[in-house]
Amino acid sequence: MQPELNHFHERLRAHASERGDQLAVRGASESLSYRQLFDEIERRAALLRAQPPGVFALALENGPQALLWDLAALFAERPCVILPPFFSPAQRAHCLTQSQATLALTGEDLHAELDANGFTGGEPFWQRPAGVAAGVPASTAKITYTSGSTGAPKGVCLSAEAMLRVARELELASRPTAPRKYLAVLPLAVLLENLGIYAALLAGASLTVLPQAQLGISGASGVDWRRLLGCIALSGAESLILVPQLLLGLVTAIERGLMRVGPLRFVAVGGARVAQSLLDRAAAVGLPVFEGYGLSECASVVCLNHPGANRPGSVGKPLPHVQVSLADDGEVLVRGSTLLGYLGEPAFTGQWWPTGDLGRFDDDGYLYLAGRKKNQFITSFGRNVNPEWIEAELTQGGVLLQAFVHGEGLPHNLALLWPLDPQASDETLEQAVQQCNATLPDYARVHAWKRLPEPFGSASGTLTANGRPRREEILRRYQTTLSELAND
Repeated sequence: MQPELNHFHERLRAHASERGDQLAVRGASESLSYRQLFDEIERRAALLRAQPPGVFALALENGPQALLWDLAALFAERPCVILPPFFSPAQRAHCLTQSQATLALTGEDLHAELDANGFTGGEPFWQRPAGVAAGVPASTAKITYTSGSTGAPKGVCLSAEAMLRVARELELASRPTAPRKYLAVLPLAVLLENLGIYAALLAGASLTVLPQAQLGISGASGVDWRRLLGCIALSGAESLILVPQLLLGLVTAIERGLMRVGPLRFVAVGGARVAQSLLDRAAAVGLPVFEGYGLSECASVVCLNHPGANRPGSVGKPLPHVQVSLADDGEVLVRGSTLLGYLGEPAFTGQWWPTGDLGRFDDDGYLYLAGRKKNQFITSFGRNVNPEWIEAELTQGGVLLQAFVHGEGLPHNLALLWPLDPQASDETLEQAVQQCNATLPDYARVHAWKRLPEPFGSASGTLTANGRPRREEILRRYQTTLSELAND
């Protein structure tokens, strides 16, 4: 085994020996102690080693079984791809075809898709003959798919060494708060959650891993807030990972007295830009939020605020396993724990990975992000503007659910808006825009806006599968609306 993989394996073995009866993971209908967890992982790893070589595709609901098979694949040193539950059938088929997976384990709802993709049912695995070589780099432990800006997701190939070094750093970063109970909120297919779970296991914490539907989460962006908040409270979670929109819901619930901060000690947030106003609101209610930054190509987490080194508004300092520098144009470059390569493309052999994000460091080494390099537009006054910055400020004020900002070659910035409450009046939206504008410099303010006829969504092609705007498609679809706004 590689050193980090061996370290993880031995840590789980030690937990099984020293705290064997402690709860390791509980799901909707089953629980496992650390002794049972280790034994079950070993049994499943042996089953996987006995199968013909090839990529293992996993698509089970979040829960103990999904975790056991994920860990078994890791220790069997078999490349594993976890199919995101928010992917479309066409995207799942793309993943299976591109990875040339020979082994699959899914819920019954996906068996027809497996059949259509050439798999034959078996116990416990569905199997198909090896096809053409998929070009999976040597040492690949996980193929994680990023939805990107097009409909065809890209497979990022990562080694166990890269992922587990990140997990170890996450565990060390949270250690001062000593969280003993962890709730998995995001799908296991999201690399950030996957590694968060590994970090919690390294720490010997007790995990709650529930199906997304039980948490009240559906698709890429649907949330039943009452159900989700109830699960957080009932789990007794001391630590969890959230994306900004989920953090907004949690903070709003605490502000309205619908929920207490309770035992939460370490709430990590990442995946998209977090507005300073939301971080301020979290601090005001006493919620211990720590923002971080990373990307799949760098095994998820690169920078992280944590107790003793927390500067709200930044994404933290680089963690010890990486080096971060800035190109001449401000692009963030990362060295260490980078991908082996994209599936089906030449291996990555460089030293520094260009992230496509723009940033700056303060004098103390904290990184501040300004948005995506490719999304930056230039106004007719020559001002460079990153729309994600403005969109984050608009949507994290508690009124607007979605915002799209455009200003390329224009004297003023335009916005397309969709409210949290579809019944909200235009006056309410206008007030939200003006409140946001009051916090922004003149060149970043929204001067004209239009209410969307319907929310952006992956089904309509205006959002990626993980909820990011497909900017070119939005511009194409709403070209007339934006032109009319610009000419008013």
